[in-house]
Amino acid sequence: MRTLVAWCLAGVLTAQTAPSVKNGPLETRAFSGDLAAQLKSDKATWFGYAIKTQRKTENWCDGQHQSPVQLEGSDTAAVLLRVENNQVQKLKLYSLDCALDAGGLPFIWLTGVSAEASLAYLKTMPIDSAIFAISQHAGAQATDVLIDEAKNNQSTHVREQALFWLAQRAGAKSAAAIVDAIVNDPDAGVKKKAVFALSQLPKDEGVPKLIEVCRTQRNPEVRKQAFFWLGQTHDPRALAYIEDVLTK
Repeated sequence: MRTLVAWCLAGVLTAQTAPSVKNGPLETRAFSGDLAAQLKSDKATWFGYAIKTQRKTENWCDGQHQSPVQLEGSDTAAVLLRVENNQVQKLKLYSLDCALDAGGLPFIWLTGVSAEASLAYLKTMPIDSAIFAISQHAGAQATDVLIDEAKNNQSTHVREQALFWLAQRAGAKSAAAIVDAIVNDPDAGVKKKAVFALSQLPKDEGVPKLIEVCRTQRNPEVRKQAFFWLGQTHDPRALAYIEDVLTK
């Protein structure tokens, strides 16, 4: 039992260990419980914390592999935020294995940031990269956040991005949210992006739904998109449906 407890604690500590940082003073702080309050600095400063990822990553290091390369990938990543004048200016995700250059700026690593706290904070951020960061979190809560963004965000661009990343997570809830956007989103461009998102689902999920869109969608441009992406699947069910339509 002691061995098991020690192993579990080691896993927690590893996940919270700061990445390798050069060219800048590194400070480690415990998470206070409020990211919005803690990510504050008048002068330019990098902040970071660890998250569990939806799927294993393979050394996200701007194309430069670190040594050693984890052949099986890693299920953790570092969320990095550049703050100046108490405002987040940049948000990046990197593998915890990446060696980081802080560019002479202070680097503050926060330990103990929960997925719930991370998602709640990222949802409030106006920058595009926040949706990507949300999508990389493990767990159903991240899916729920993406569904909410896809349905309710006022920005058509954010809704489109949320739909794309929902497709990468797959599952019944994601598929239902994508279909809902095709039917109910007021913007034709978002509807088209939702059709593309359907084509990114696993074929057993996406193909039947694309066929249904072809059968029921009244918007001719959206229906045209559904036919196009259906053909790109090269699925026997899709080809049979298209042939049936063309021969009638």
